[in-house]
Amino acid sequence: MKNITISLDEETYRRARIAASQRDTSVSALVRTALEEIASNGAAESPNEELLRTLDAVRESMIARGSTFSAADRLPREELYDRAARRREEQEHRRNDALR
Repeated sequence: MKNITISLDEETYRRARIAASQRDTSVSALVRTALEEIASNGAAESPNEELLRTLDAVRESMIARGSTFSAADRLPREELYDRAARRREEQEHRRNDALR
C-alpha cells in the first residue's frame, strides 16, 4: 500500500473530519474510498454529467417506444392558472376512470 500526502486548507480539513466522524470513519478512509471509486470508474463523472446521461437515456427510451413530447401538448398559461378549470378537468377524469 502506498502513502500519499495532500495539502488542504483548514476549513476543508475541518469539514472532512466532520464528514468522516458522521460516517464513523477517518479522513484517510474517505480519501481512499474516493480515489478507489475514481480509479475503478475511469474518470469520475460529475453530477451534471450523470444527469445529462440519464436524460439522454430517458429521451432514447421515449423515442424507442414511439412516445412524443412537445411543448404544444402543454396547457396554455391562462388554463394552467385557471384553478376552477383544472378542478373541473380533474373531476371529469375521475368520473371517466370510475366508469371504466
